[in-house]
Amino acid sequence: MPVHFTKALHRACYRGRSPRQVALPERSIIDIAPSLDRDAINGRTYARVLRITCCQGTALQSVEGLFDTLLSELVNATQSAEKNCRPIAERMTQEVLRICSESSRIQASGDIRHWALTLGRHRLKQCVGYYQLGSRQGRVELHSTLSAIVYRYITPPQVQASYQARLNLIEDFLQGFYVESLNALRREYHLPDTYQPRTLLELAEYMAFSERYGKRRIPLPGRRSQQLIILRAQTFAKQQPPEMVIDIEQATEYSSNDNEDSRSMGSSQRLREQMVVQDEELSEDTLRLRVVEALLSYLKDRDQEDCADYFTLRLLDLPTQEIESLLKLSPRERDYLQQRFKYHLLRFALSHHWELVHEWLEADLERNLGLTPQQWQNLQDTISQKQVKLLQLKQEGHADVDIARNLGLTPTQFQKQWTKLLEQAWEIRNL
Repeated sequence: MPVHFTKALHRACYRGRSPRQVALPERSIIDIAPSLDRDAINGRTYARVLRITCCQGTALQSVEGLFDTLLSELVNATQSAEKNCRPIAERMTQEVLRICSESSRIQASGDIRHWALTLGRHRLKQCVGYYQLGSRQGRVELHSTLSAIVYRYITPPQVQASYQARLNLIEDFLQGFYVESLNALRREYHLPDTYQPRTLLELAEYMAFSERYGKRRIPLPGRRSQQLIILRAQTFAKQQPPEMVIDIEQATEYSSNDNEDSRSMGSSQRLREQMVVQDEELSEDTLRLRVVEALLSYLKDRDQEDCADYFTLRLLDLPTQEIESLLKLSPRERDYLQQRFKYHLLRFALSHHWELVHEWLEADLERNLGLTPQQWQNLQDTISQKQVKLLQLKQEGHADVDIARNLGLTPTQFQKQWTKLLEQAWEIRNL
């Protein structure tokens, strides 16, 4: 039974403003155009220079073979013209050789060529993966990957930020990070300061580089290390004034008519203002956010932080393998966590916050719990007379205490009867 609520929640969370559907900054959203003609460095000459300057006569005997392999596989995987693939393969080779020359472990391995080929093909696979996703879905995938990494670090530990507030901060942070990664790509590949990805293949290269750049391990004191993007997110969080971490309920207080105030707001505050639904009644999106907020608070209040983390990653639409990796769980541990989450989800939906959930699902009492006239009659025929009376008094708006007294029930008995009735309606509705 909880699976229906889970699916409904996920469908609504993915629809419209899905966390995954956020574009990269304007300067990196490039229309797919024919590649510009330019004089590419001869791959063999380039490889020889790198072999001399980077590897300094080490055991990497065939750098030319590495470049040729990457170029051939890139052409075959993308069906692009060789002249368009050549610069990408050159830059992959350049990055791989830099890593091989700087890594003492690789230098001491005695098999530098194997390492170079492995690293090169890993970069090739990443680039081709983004290429096959396409411009739009590739940006969505990159944004989702990086968002999942920084979610827990985007606000200071002492600040209790809402789910929506975290998403707002993540978007603000990543816009700057994408610019930083583009500058890093220019710097490390010795490209002009004006370089912009102009083809789908170049955009795929940039997105793959951005993912690797964010995941780089930075050495820290005490023989520790941390991913670069997490360090950047922690710095970003420390720089935010307290008013930046706002709840979505606070955002709804902004008036769309305050034009002067709107112009003076920061870009992130204007973005939040644009997200506010101006209707007096709660819109579907606002209800969805309230359900998400309430469920996260419910889990945290019951010391179910791991369930809250699992739910957050599910909202980001991450595959099971990535969730296991991020939470450092085995498949069995993840399955146990999932079952525990479903248990709490059911209690949340049918007991503690049933009104909010049913209103969002358009299955509140005013709508006969979302049942058709025939289903409503079937429910009336299957429940006891006491439950019929309970349902009638509920629809008339009587307080729970008064209903319990009228039916001769203790508060606990009343709650059990009402939960059971909701479960029966849920089953009928989802037949």
